[in-house]
Amino acid sequence: MAQFARSPVTAVLGPTNTGKTHLAVERMCGHSSGMMGFPLRLLAREVYDRVVAIKGAAQVALITGEEKIVPPQARYFLCTAESMPIGAGRQAGAATEGLGDYAFVALDEAQLGADPERGHVFTDRLLRARGREETMILGSASIGRLVKSLVPDVEIIGRPRFSTLSYAGAKKLSRLPRRSAVVAFSAEEVYAVAEMLRRFRGGAAVVMGALSPHTRNAQVKMFLNGDVDYLVATDAIGMGLNLDVAHVAFASLRKFDGRRTRRLTVAEMAQIAGRAGRHHKDGTFGSLGAEDGDSAFRPEEIEAIEAHRFPPLEHLYWRDGAPRTDSLAHLIADLEARPEREELRPAPEAVDLAVLKRLADDPLVIDRARGQRQVERLWAACGLPDFQKLGAEHHARTVSRLWRFLSEGNGHIPRDWFAQQIARLDSVQGDIDTLSGRIAAARTWSYIAHRPDWLLHPAEMAERTRALEEKLSDALHGALMQRFVDRRTSVLLRDIGQNASSLPVTVEPDGTVCVDGETIGRLDGFRFSVDPATRHQDRKMLLAAAERRLGKVLRVKADELLAAADTDFALLDEAGQAPGIAWAGSPVAALLAGTTLLSPEIRLDRALLALGQDVQKQVIARLAAWFEAQKEKHLLPLVKMTASASEPDVPPVVRAVFAQLADAGGVIARTDLDSALAHLDKDQRHLLRKAGIDIGVLDIYHPGLLKPGAARWRAALSA
Repeated sequence: MAQFARSPVTAVLGPTNTGKTHLAVERMCGHSSGMMGFPLRLLAREVYDRVVAIKGAAQVALITGEEKIVPPQARYFLCTAESMPIGAGRQAGAATEGLGDYAFVALDEAQLGADPERGHVFTDRLLRARGREETMILGSASIGRLVKSLVPDVEIIGRPRFSTLSYAGAKKLSRLPRRSAVVAFSAEEVYAVAEMLRRFRGGAAVVMGALSPHTRNAQVKMFLNGDVDYLVATDAIGMGLNLDVAHVAFASLRKFDGRRTRRLTVAEMAQIAGRAGRHHKDGTFGSLGAEDGDSAFRPEEIEAIEAHRFPPLEHLYWRDGAPRTDSLAHLIADLEARPEREELRPAPEAVDLAVLKRLADDPLVIDRARGQRQVERLWAACGLPDFQKLGAEHHARTVSRLWRFLSEGNGHIPRDWFAQQIARLDSVQGDIDTLSGRIAAARTWSYIAHRPDWLLHPAEMAERTRALEEKLSDALHGALMQRFVDRRTSVLLRDIGQNASSLPVTVEPDGTVCVDGETIGRLDGFRFSVDPATRHQDRKMLLAAAERRLGKVLRVKADELLAAADTDFALLDEAGQAPGIAWAGSPVAALLAGTTLLSPEIRLDRALLALGQDVQKQVIARLAAWFEAQKEKHLLPLVKMTASASEPDVPPVVRAVFAQLADAGGVIARTDLDSALAHLDKDQRHLLRKAGIDIGVLDIYHPGLLKPGAARWRAALSA
């Protein structure tokens, strides 16, 4: 077990949001070259983008299992911990530099050395990865004692958190504050929470370690841009991903760690909770649901998280990072060797070793794995990650097939066979799980394509696998949005409690109403109708949103109505409905029975009640003026009859006839007036004829009121 102390080693330890990674990036950029190792491909990519912005793409390399961007003149390398080019072992044969070739080296999240599954990788890097001029170890304060013991002359620097992290209690999902991240520990739980957030809050972005960087970035962009106010993630969020999160809610405090389901350690809780509150913004954390039970935080856990005090790690997992490769027996023996230091524990058998031991029982493998080069090549093949999480037995069959290609002929995987494997995955059909499965499989082929000596034309195949993963990632992003994001709901909820003018409202020529580009319904005149495609449970919300945001639009329409010509108004007299007035083809008021037939009450349509009282009075006055004009045009004889019925100079018996006739709309059966007619003398009958009244055998009427326009109005007002 080699240890190097030729250059200064600094351990920068502390909780999340202390600027450790930022400090390391600054230090690295001050050197002539450098390398940093990260726990996640996504985090390596994030820091790669930052360093490219500082140094330029030509000087910066990205090395992960499935992605390699290595410009010829690259001096700064951002890698996953497993892909850090630090020398012998499974890295043999790769086009990477050896130990001591970087002026600066840093390892992020070093406390992961205590992780049973990947811990041996981080421990190996902690012990062996050194820069010529400077080395930095970044991590939690819980690893401090072990670093001091394992790394001679290390300087330990503590970093205080920039902001306060406090417990906010348990909250229901429907009451989560904006800019919250909900952390779950299985894909099923992530999906369930995201589904509920779609219903309550318009949706959520989804971030899981299995997502490709392309999909992950597209999802995070929705959150950062404010398209959605919630994020649902696995515990991968705790590994340094920088997000503008104000509150972290734990959907559960138990996880399956690969061997058993257990409660999170306090350090794990803090790592995740610490994503809340970035830079100098304070953050909060809590749980979903009840304040008690297994999913609730215990008082001692809350105190430890808020104070950033955690029990020190007792040991790290170790496996020989540079095993002998002169024979299969020596390779397996070294990988199963026990550490010499008491601070270290032998790592549980990882998938790569389990696969190697299975293949070592195969006579064909034994026959072909002779000599150091072939043993190294076999060990490199066993290092193919099990992206699909199918287990060592199934994964061993995949590696065995690859090994047969790598150990015969020209030692390359056949181009046509490899192309067929890619083509089988080239489909964007299917649900989220199907697409996720294809992406996991595509990552396998991407990893293979980035091995420099496994394919005859690796660059071509690397580009094809990259294009495939990007295509599948776009489809997955679309599927995630379709299932978990209702942008319309999100838009309408975004500024509740704020100024309604903060979101743009537009009304298209056809009446379609859009808020920030999202259709919420139609506006016909003053009447708003919800988009018919809306789910039943969302109708009330959209109606409320319309009332909240259409005030200015309705006022503009009211001004247009007040200035409209009489020809823009019309009588509404559909059978079975109360008569009314339409403007521009849409109802604006009803005509209800008044004191007389010619003086109906003009009652504004409910849609116009959103206007202020003064505007409503102006609208009623404009409609009344139009009605008066229609009376003069179509009902003038009836108007005159009504006036004559109260004219003092008209004989009482004639006034009575005019009154009955006016009440009947100007047309009445003669039998209804026989008694009155019997009392009329010749002069009085002359007064009726002079007023245009015809006394027929069956009816008494004014001929002008039988015209179509007059008849229509009489029927409407008499309804």
